[in-house]
Amino acid sequence: MSKKDNGASVILAYLNEKNRPYSAQDVFCNLQKQHGLGKTAVVKAMELLALEGKIKEKTYGKQKIYFADQAQFKDVNDADLKAMDSQISELSAEVQSLTQSCRQLDAELKELNSSLTTEEMVSEIQELKTECSGYKARLEKIKSATNHVTPEEKEKVYKERDVYVKEWRKRKRLASDMINAILEGYPKSKKEFLDEAGVETDEDCKVAVPST
Repeated sequence: MSKKDNGASVILAYLNEKNRPYSAQDVFCNLQKQHGLGKTAVVKAMELLALEGKIKEKTYGKQKIYFADQAQFKDVNDADLKAMDSQISELSAEVQSLTQSCRQLDAELKELNSSLTTEEMVSEIQELKTECSGYKARLEKIKSATNHVTPEEKEKVYKERDVYVKEWRKRKRLASDMINAILEGYPKSKKEFLDEAGVETDEDCKVAVPST
């Protein structure tokens, strides 16, 4: 493209190839990246092409629209139009089919990329076998132990626990009642009284009465 040409030949070829109406802004946006055309140069080139009769110009309000000179194209009859419509339908269906295939292949590729390789699978299987062996050894050790707790012993432990928990609750309630009675005539706060008396609460020891 020569400096004298100023992009006119590129624009003319583009309009003839696309054969559809464009504004100068449209042409600038479509060709600027590939051909490095400036907007002012595009506007001047299109005005010159229209002035020379190489392209057509229509004004709609404040906007000018440019398109290829239709006289250079041969007339198309109804049969040709129907044939082109049929071809467009076939190509559209083919594009849709290819798009669907691409999506399916892309999904399969993502699945394959997220799957383990053969080496990784062999390594993971070995780790699982080692882990299973450890569990089996522990299970055999438990089965072979002679100090199993009998159901009777287990029941006895639970009953003793219930007794101790009830006693805990009872003593805690009694202590709370006593402290509250003392605090009625005590001039300081409850915390100060507990500190002076050296009383440690369950909260101080970070323990709580178990639920029965």
